[in-house]
Amino acid sequence: MVQVCLNGARAAAGGTAVPMSPEAMAEAAERAVAAGATDVHVHPKSPCGEDTLSPRAVAATLEAVRARVGVSVGVTTGAWAEPEPRRRVERIRSWTVLPDHASVNWHEPGAEEVAAALIERGVAVDAGIWSGTGGARRFLASPLGPEVSRVLAEVTEQHPERAEAAARALLDELGAAHGRPVLLHGEESGAWPVLRLALRLGLPTRIGIEDVLVLPDGRPAASNAELVAAALASY
Repeated sequence: MVQVCLNGARAAAGGTAVPMSPEAMAEAAERAVAAGATDVHVHPKSPCGEDTLSPRAVAATLEAVRARVGVSVGVTTGAWAEPEPRRRVERIRSWTVLPDHASVNWHEPGAEEVAAALIERGVAVDAGIWSGTGGARRFLASPLGPEVSRVLAEVTEQHPERAEAAARALLDELGAAHGRPVLLHGEESGAWPVLRLALRLGLPTRIGIEDVLVLPDGRPAASNAELVAAALASY
């Protein structure tokens, strides 16, 4: 399984078009799914281009994307979109259109409360476990661990020659991960080495403009669809 991460917190990316409006995200999702992506992760944006958890933005984004693709669509709940945990939970409880899944970064304050609010609403939780944080330790000790849908193991080491070792260390730290499936991915210069490792290990992975802006040969990627096509060519 290859998930496409359409935009992330990026606002601009040189020559690569970052989808910011619901319509642009929907078009990018459609092309990425046509290229072989089987799942979508997206960051809804405010009118000024910042990540947001507002019910209006989440609804507009989900409705636009779902009108163009028939795969699961998930959103972020990153603390940068709403730093106050209590407010983050309130936002989730006010959503009028629900995603299929939502990522919760377990090293962030309020992760347990955010995950619980999503589970209460019937939204599958992707537990984001970043290398170099206490996320894995906190997740393994969490009573909510068995209730999450999957683990997103995110390797933050960006040096291409060290990223694979960091990925293996993170997987070792996670161990059985409460029996949850693990999606392994990297970012920036570490994205492609970690993706290739995930494919060798038979793990789900992801690629997209959120994680990396270049193709495996270093050329700038024109779109999410081009990144997905390159990922699938690595099989």
